[in-house]
Amino acid sequence: MPASGDVSRIHAKYSLTLLTPSSYLLSLAMSVGLVAAVAAVVHAWYGAGWGWGQEGGHLPLLASVAAAAAALAATQAADSRIIRNKEYSKALHMSLFGSVVWLLVCLSGLAAHAVLGGGGQGAPAEVAALGAFVFASFRLGILTTTLGVGLRRAWAICLAQPVAVLLAVAGPEAGAALLADPATAGLGLAFLGITTAWSRLTDRAGRPGVRSTHRLVQAYLSSRSSDHAEIEEMIEGSSRHSSVSTSQLRLVPRGGGPDVRLVLPGIHPGPYHPIGGSNIPYLICRSLGSSAMVMHSISDHALNLPSRKQVESYLSGLSAARRASGGSGPSCTEPVAVQINRSRVLGLRFGRNALLFLSLSPHGMEDLPTQMKSEVESYARNRGFGRAMLVDCHNAMGGEISGPDAGDMLKAAKSCLDTLMAREDHPFEFGYAGSAGADGTDAAEDLGMGGLGMLCLRLGGRRYLLGWADSNNMENGVREYVVSRLGERGHRLLEICTSDTHFSQTTVRTKQGYYQFGLVTPMERIAGWYLEMARRAEADVRPATFEVLESSTRVKVMGPKIFADYTAALDRALLLSKSFMAGCVALFVAGLLLLR
Repeated sequence: MPASGDVSRIHAKYSLTLLTPSSYLLSLAMSVGLVAAVAAVVHAWYGAGWGWGQEGGHLPLLASVAAAAAALAATQAADSRIIRNKEYSKALHMSLFGSVVWLLVCLSGLAAHAVLGGGGQGAPAEVAALGAFVFASFRLGILTTTLGVGLRRAWAICLAQPVAVLLAVAGPEAGAALLADPATAGLGLAFLGITTAWSRLTDRAGRPGVRSTHRLVQAYLSSRSSDHAEIEEMIEGSSRHSSVSTSQLRLVPRGGGPDVRLVLPGIHPGPYHPIGGSNIPYLICRSLGSSAMVMHSISDHALNLPSRKQVESYLSGLSAARRASGGSGPSCTEPVAVQINRSRVLGLRFGRNALLFLSLSPHGMEDLPTQMKSEVESYARNRGFGRAMLVDCHNAMGGEISGPDAGDMLKAAKSCLDTLMAREDHPFEFGYAGSAGADGTDAAEDLGMGGLGMLCLRLGGRRYLLGWADSNNMENGVREYVVSRLGERGHRLLEICTSDTHFSQTTVRTKQGYYQFGLVTPMERIAGWYLEMARRAEADVRPATFEVLESSTRVKVMGPKIFADYTAALDRALLLSKSFMAGCVALFVAGLLLLR
């Protein structure tokens, strides 16, 4: 199965990790508020069963809320010392959602009593106690699956918080009596047993490809905060060795001065920030020690570097790049643009080397399939080209390229190659400007560390511009807006490409897991940045020559199998969860009927 399909299925589950509040203080406040709500509901509708009301008034309610909040805070602090990495925020999140479950149980008991028992006052207090057991079952599941606590230890502590809060709300004597009620205790132990079975089965859901689904989830969650080593170790252990090649088009001023490189890596950024090669475009720029526009080659997540160790190996290999056969000269052709329906291909020829930019903007698409690269490269060789360097512009959001679009893209690429072969060569000049120092680019949340770049080529008295952004794709319509704005001022911007970096300056809470360029930064500001760079690049043009450099490095890449294994593990675990959830709902309904 292609990696792209599995990646999309994994990515669709990313939103499940966004359910927790963005701040631990918000979680703390919400959990306390919810426990107060549980206390209020119990006092108002369940307390009659304990003889409350005559001496209750507001003081007992306020006192029990204060006692419940204190019990909650104490057990949250205790939880944080036991769970994986001793993260206080995760202890708070667990309390928050557990309190939601408990409150829903209490409200459901009231609804059932109103329908089946003839009124809301004096609802069976055992339902409130059952809510504590359901809360404990929820804690048991979270502790074992995501917080890294063993099953025996989780059993020992799962009841601590709900029991402490219940005793604070109901009072020690009444609370103990409720917990000891045979029907309530029996139902509660049934919930805990179901959760135990669910925990064991979901942990084994990914076998044989994934030995422990829980460990995978825990390592992923830890990597989102500070501990990257475990997930990289797991991913690298399942990765395979491969020889990856990288091409560079180096533009060198004839009179001396800084060069500029267009880099087509043989790997793909990812898998996700900050793991492995997620920030590889910027790291390539830094390692080359020159101005570089790191393009998105035709590749997918199967070519992710799984760890920082493999990233260092790949970067070391770039220093061994050598000039390719027929890979230098003083001239190139004017650009050729071919549009077939929605598919667009822009091309230039440097000697016998074709450089093609493929785009579906403004309609957008995911990574182009590697089969297209093979077909275009084969066609280029048959037409007499030494090599074809293909850039996936990655400049609009969309799904996997469809059959008609893919066919049109292939036809456009072949037509572009045919036209380029017949085009006349011209001596060329180039100028380059980056975004370093530009107002606001360093703080743009939808830009990576590489910033922006603008390359100007002057051929036959005409100036042509190529824009670049170190970003993960681009908001639809941004490319067209910028091209139009620069065109109004006499600048011929041919294309804008992104690096597809998976680096993120901040924690991103979108379903994609990243901010595409133009989602946060207004288009007007983006156009202003490119306009300023265009002016500087055009003013800096100098006669130049080109070199095509190639390197090959043996590193570990993730490959497609790891994504298939992870997808299967998550899909099976979610299917089991849905089945067990249905069983829990049925048991809860039976419990309401029994306790009414």
